[in-house]
This record gives sequence, structure tokens and C-alpha cells, in this order.
Amino acid sequence: MQLSKICVLGGSGFVGSAIVAKLDAAGYAVTVLTRRREAAKHLFLLPNVTVVECDVLDYHALNTVLRGTDAVINLIGILHQGHHASFNAIHHQLPAQLAKICADLGIKRLIQMSSLGAHEHAPSQYLRTKAAGEAALKALQDKINITIFKPSIIFGRGDKFTNLFATLIKLLPVVVLAKPNAKFQPIWVEDVASCFVNSLQNMDTYGQTYELAGPKVYTFRELLQQIMHVLSIQRPIIGLNNTLSYVQALIMEFLPVKLMSRDNIKSMEVDSVSQQPLPAVLVVEPSALEAVLPEYLVDRNARGAYDRFRSAAAR
Repeated sequence: MQLSKICVLGGSGFVGSAIVAKLDAAGYAVTVLTRRREAAKHLFLLPNVTVVECDVLDYHALNTVLRGTDAVINLIGILHQGHHASFNAIHHQLPAQLAKICADLGIKRLIQMSSLGAHEHAPSQYLRTKAAGEAALKALQDKINITIFKPSIIFGRGDKFTNLFATLIKLLPVVVLAKPNAKFQPIWVEDVASCFVNSLQNMDTYGQTYELAGPKVYTFRELLQQIMHVLSIQRPIIGLNNTLSYVQALIMEFLPVKLMSRDNIKSMEVDSVSQQPLPAVLVVEPSALEAVLPEYLVDRNARGAYDRFRSAAAR
């Protein structure tokens, strides 16, 4: 079945923007659903992209906007719960509702973003609800061609991980780090986007679940050291034990901007590491963190400032 009209939930975010750009370049007609159209203004100039405001938790609104769609990509997820959005509502109920709508409307293709480490017995609500969302989708696999992707942390220009810690490293004389030995296998956002787009019409990926991870495993401490190396800034790192990690997260939950929560700490009890390489069917060779990080963090160090000065002076 030839697919041409693709609807992307969460298409204006960090990962979604990369996927939407690749879909647009491939000639798909893309509809991006967002709570606030203004938040997706960076997509307005893409010739094949339409941005539509929609409350995706509203069954009737979502049902209406999905009519005539050939395939749906769901990228919506949250790292922190709030008064207006819970892990269960976003990670479990939304995918379940979305799958039911696709089945009712005859939409045969659905791709879901989950998370590496998601499991019904995982220590965190984040990971347990991600697993519940996967289960809800798999219950309708006889009616929909579903593919589930489970990435480790995703890095790239505009991410909320490496860029956040780059800022903290510049501002703080000492970095006090929760769960310093937690393990991650970061994957570049462009590689993730390629996996999604390459799988869209590949029947071999139907009914499959894929772990997405880069070529190298790092501890949390090693990731920060890598960021420091790119910035040419060295800071002492004080690693916290489990008890102090929870205390730090509890304090951070009361900050105006949530940087860390106790549930995040629980998620880090499970190593975000893949047990399998990227399968050949996805046609992606993952890029190394060391090769990509300088491309967007270099502007934050002294050399980057010098290069910008030279560029502005046309020298």
C-alpha cells in the first residue's frame, strides 16, 4: 500500500522536527498536530507540511483530524508529570486511543516512539507507562501495521540533555551529579529520524519493535566529561550515592523549572543500553557522539566565539 499522507503527533518538538523535515524532503504530505500552532512556526516554510492545532487527548478532535490520513507517527511523551498531564494519560491512554481511532478509520500504519528500558516491572512510572502504551498498541496488531522504536537518550542541536549540561558546566564551578554511574547509549537525532522515515513503507518492519542506540555506551559521568572536553572547560564532578541522588531530585521537584525528579532517578536505575545493534533493515549506521557533539556545542566555547568573530568580519 502506497502511503502519501502522514500525520505526526509531537512533530514540532526536538525529535519531531527532524522527522518532519525528512518526511517533507521525501515528498510526503505531512500534517503536524500541536497544542499551539505558534510553537511549530519553524515548520511553516516546509512546502509539504501543514500545522494544525489539536488537543490530541480529545478523542473526537483527534478522530476528526486523522480522517483521510494514510499513516500516523506518535512522538508525544513527557519526562515530568504535572497537573495537566500524567504519565498514564500521555504514555498509555493516548497510544491506546490513537490505535483505536486508526483501527476505526482504517488507517493501517502506525509508528510509536517508546523508550529503551520500558517494561511493565520497571522501577519508574515513566518506563512502566511507556510499556503499557506498547502493550495497548500490540493488542491491535491484527488491524494495524505497527512499528515501535525504543531509543536511548537522543542528542543533537536543540536537545534538552547535552545543551542543558553544557549550560550548567559553564555556570557552575562544581557539578553535583546524581546517579553518576548510570549508563546510556546516546543516539543522534538525525539517525533516529532516518529510522522512522526508512521504516514507514518497509513491510519488513511491520509488527516489529526496535531498540535505537548509538555505537558507544557511556556512564553519566563520562557523558559530562565528553561535553566538558568539547567546551574546553573542566569542572570537578561530585557523584552522589543513591540516597543523596533522591534527595537532590526531591529538592529539584520544587524548582520553577524541573530539571530532575525522583521518577527520573528511578528510570536511571535501568541502564539505557541496547542489547542489539541497529538492524540492517533500517539502513542506518549510527553516528558517534564524539563526531557530532562539536558541530553544535562548539559555539559555546572560546574557539567558537573566535570563529563567529572571524565570520562576522568576513575573514
